[in-house]
Amino acid sequence: MAERPQPVARPQPHRDVAEARSVHEAPGPDTLLATRNLVIDVPGRTAGAPLDLTVNPGQCWGILGPNGAGKSTLLHTLAGLRDARAGRVELQGTPLAQHARRDLARGLGLVFQKHHDGFPATVLETALIGRHPYLRPWDIETAQDYTLARRALAEMDLSGMEDRLVDTLSGGERQRLAIATVLTQDPALLLLDEPTSQLDLHHQVAVLNRVRTIAAQAGRAAILVLHDVNLAARYCDHLLLLFPDGAACWGPTPTMLVPGALERLYNQSLSVGEIDGRPVFLPTIP
Repeated sequence: MAERPQPVARPQPHRDVAEARSVHEAPGPDTLLATRNLVIDVPGRTAGAPLDLTVNPGQCWGILGPNGAGKSTLLHTLAGLRDARAGRVELQGTPLAQHARRDLARGLGLVFQKHHDGFPATVLETALIGRHPYLRPWDIETAQDYTLARRALAEMDLSGMEDRLVDTLSGGERQRLAIATVLTQDPALLLLDEPTSQLDLHHQVAVLNRVRTIAAQAGRAAILVLHDVNLAARYCDHLLLLFPDGAACWGPTPTMLVPGALERLYNQSLSVGEIDGRPVFLPTIP
């Protein structure tokens, strides 16, 4: 029988409600992405904490927060798809606005929360879209491009589906195809908006293992929006907590896993346990 997480003694309230504190790291010569006094433009919200994030090679960042806190808005702002209310985003030391779109597409790979397929396409054709930033006008994909696409499909457990039309896929298969497409793109920085959405447990673990492996490679990193705090605790070495009122805190994962801060983040009481030396957070049920 699987071991159940055992509740642990909770600290006294006056010590437990202390919020996690942001850790500010100065960008260095190898920094992939940095934000400087960045305030994201969330509709209906007039305030927002300035974000000074530093994402270095080898790091895997998780973004946590309730619905409407601005997680997707932040990811789109980091990708240059939305304007910030204030501040700026830098990719490898240069503001996004000074990068050519083709260079941005080679450096940043974004998986959206929702997928819109504008025209009929097969699974392989969709994965090959990831190679478009490397093609000149009127070029066609090379044998190497096909090799990269097929490899990415295999990594996402989609081998044998290359000729299937995308609109015949299940929601989980379509999600894995979106991730395979960005793996085919092979960017330095992965930006993944709820990558485990619609995935069964096996594929959640497989996808996050692959993302963490990529992020650990030289010159690579990843930023993931997640709803499962336990997956974030296991796979991410840095966390950003986005609160609905615009407040935020960020830093190494162990410093962010403060029960009081997480309870405020989700407006939910939590029970804290431990399995294999790792914290486990479960909602407290009255």
